[in-house]
Formats: sequence, C-alpha cells, structure tokens
Amino acid sequence: MTTTLCLPTRPARAAPLLIPALLACYLVWGSTYLAIKLALVSFPPFFQMGTRFLVAGALLMAWVVIRKHKLPTRREWRNAFVIGTLMLGGGMGLVASAEVHIGSGLIAAFIAVVPIMVSAWGLMLGQRPNRLEFFGMAVGLAGVLLLVRGASFAAAPLGLVCIAGATALWSLGSVLSTERLPLATGPAGFASEMLCGGAVLVVISLALGEPHQVISNWPLQPQAVLAWLYLVTFGSLIAFSAYMYLLAHASPAVATSYAFVNPLIAIFLGAFFAGEHVTGGEWAACSVILTGVFLIFRGKPAT
Repeated sequence: MTTTLCLPTRPARAAPLLIPALLACYLVWGSTYLAIKLALVSFPPFFQMGTRFLVAGALLMAWVVIRKHKLPTRREWRNAFVIGTLMLGGGMGLVASAEVHIGSGLIAAFIAVVPIMVSAWGLMLGQRPNRLEFFGMAVGLAGVLLLVRGASFAAAPLGLVCIAGATALWSLGSVLSTERLPLATGPAGFASEMLCGGAVLVVISLALGEPHQVISNWPLQPQAVLAWLYLVTFGSLIAFSAYMYLLAHASPAVATSYAFVNPLIAIFLGAFFAGEHVTGGEWAACSVILTGVFLIFRGKPAT
C-alpha cells in the first residue's frame, strides 16, 4: 500500500537509507500479495496478519532494547495503537480477507488507488487540490470503476467491500501518522505500531474463531509456513519498516513512487506462480488507475 500528499519533506542527506528503502518497497512489497495468498492455505486472514506483525514487532522491539535505544513514550504508544489499528488492524487484515475471494495481482492494482484516496482525505481536511491533481483523482476513480466491473470483482462483492475498506483505513492512518499522531523515532516507532496492530488483529481473529481453523488445518502446509515466514522477515521487518522510514524522510513523490511498480510485480507473480487470470479489460483498468496516480504526482508542487 502507498500514501502521498501530507508527508513532511526531508533533505536528501538526512536519508542515507533512501535507496535501500525504495528497493525494499519496490521489490519486496510487490511480492507480499502472493505470499499472503499462499499463506491463506493454513493461516486465516486476521490470524495470519496478527501473528505476523506480533512476531516481527517483538523481534524489532527486542533489538531496540538490546541496543538501548529510546523507548516510545506513553503518548507515542497511544499514537501507535491508533495508527496500528487503522493501517494494520483494518488495512492489512482486510487485504488478507479480500485475497480469499480475489486474485493477489488485482488486489495490488486496486491498492494503487491509495494516493488518490489520500488526496480525497486531504480535500475533506481543507487541502484543495490543483487542477492536475483533481483530474488525476477523476481518472483514477474511472479506472477503479472499470476494474470493479470486471469479472473478478463482480463475482466477489465481499472481496470488493474488504479491499475498499482496507484502502480507506490505510490511507487515513498514513495521513494521521505524518501529521497528527506521530510515532516514536526510528525502529521503536515501527515496532510499537506492529505490536499494537498485531494485538488488534489477534483479538479480531479470536472473536472470529480463526484459531480453530488453524487447528483444523493441522498439519500446516510447508508452502504456507514458508510464505508466513517470508511475510514476517521481508514483508514486515524489512519492507514495512522501509515504508515507515520513507514516510518520515522522503518527499511525497519519492515515498510513493513504488505505487507504479507494486501492481505490475504482483500481477506477474500471481499469474506465473498462482495461475491467476487477468483479462484484457482488467489490464486496461490497471493502466487507467496508474495514469491517475501519475497525474496526481505530477500535479504536486516541486519540493
């Protein structure tokens, strides 16, 4: 997932890890949609995401303690709970739920619309877009309408509801994390958000009775376990931390440039490894969405 619009700008020298962070978001995050799909064989959506972020958050927080970095304050823990609930509890939990019904590549294509949704949140908060940004929002919306009219989304209305809710919650959490509810600096902030979001996801999983599904799926499929481990290490510890780093240190255009790359990687991997079929009309809709995102980026003032 991606965000734009309200991110603070940092000088290039303040971000020595900028290139590695971008590569992590470009390559790793584009592949996590397929990993989520593969892990669903043995791990239900909220259980999968909750355990993933709890383990990753615990490992990262242990590293923070060992290195004697500053721990989050009470206010920063509160902020982490709110942001973690929105971005992880709602955003990532609903993404995994949507993948039960819809192919991973098309999920990634829909998520490319998040910068457009963030612009919409900004409009509601009194940030008036310029003409090019507004035109980009209109084009992106047209692309989404084309995409959801395709066979994949039309056959799975519940999946459509899940992914629409996920993008709305993720974009709202992204805006709040950079403006009104800042996290602790560095790894401590990333870890606190993953721990809080993971805890919320596990509570939802327990309420839905998902642990019983895990037991009934025993023994776990090796492919699903490997996919889950990939999500913990690469998807959470590396790519998610890289995303939060970019939110704090990069300009909006740089921080969100991987919105163009993730859908293409996800669609390719889904088709090649999972046999997911993407129609010509759905490819066209993806192109329209990415065109809208590009117009929004072009419309932003130079920083």
